[in-house]
Amino acid sequence: MSPQLSPFDHNDAADAVFDATGIAARAKRVGDLAPDATLPDGLGQPVRLSDVWRKGPLVLVFYRGGWCGYCSLQLRAWHQRADDLARLGATLLAISPQTPDRSMRTAEDNQLSFTVLSDSNLEAANGFELAFTLPPELVSFYGSVGTDIPVLNGNGLWVLPVPATYVIDEEGRIRFAHIEEDIRKRAEPADVLRVIEGLVRGRALAAPGGG
Repeated sequence: MSPQLSPFDHNDAADAVFDATGIAARAKRVGDLAPDATLPDGLGQPVRLSDVWRKGPLVLVFYRGGWCGYCSLQLRAWHQRADDLARLGATLLAISPQTPDRSMRTAEDNQLSFTVLSDSNLEAANGFELAFTLPPELVSFYGSVGTDIPVLNGNGLWVLPVPATYVIDEEGRIRFAHIEEDIRKRAEPADVLRVIEGLVRGRALAAPGGG
């Protein structure tokens, strides 16, 4: 059974909403330096993004929340690639504006093997220029189906990130960026993993005696 879509999650309406945000022009892209942020995990423990990417390639997945069926499908797909990430020495962090306890619930409900972070104050979403205020039509729809985003996110705001996937190298440079206005589509893990494999090969060649 497909996740429930709002009338604005279909192509034409979704495109119109996305275009109105201006995110397509301003969101962080390949070649940009990634903005740093310190966010709590599901247990409330702080995680600094730069501390993670300095240890190896970092995959950042911005998702709307555990209430979003397509987001859950994406997170479960990444869970299935946990061994591939470990083999490449990469780390995945999933970020949503949900409160830490709701982030923990998302991880538990989907049996995720990676860390889920809470961005209730929108530090990361704003840093990557992904945050947008929902138009009145979407506020009305989500309110009518009981998805009270200001409460779920604990910040009183009808603000969400556009779903996005990034790969950040050890120097904090963005090496892959996928920003998607169509909520039904996401970056394929296989495509992201190929980028990381290229980073790993390049690092090995650059090392002394690396050929």
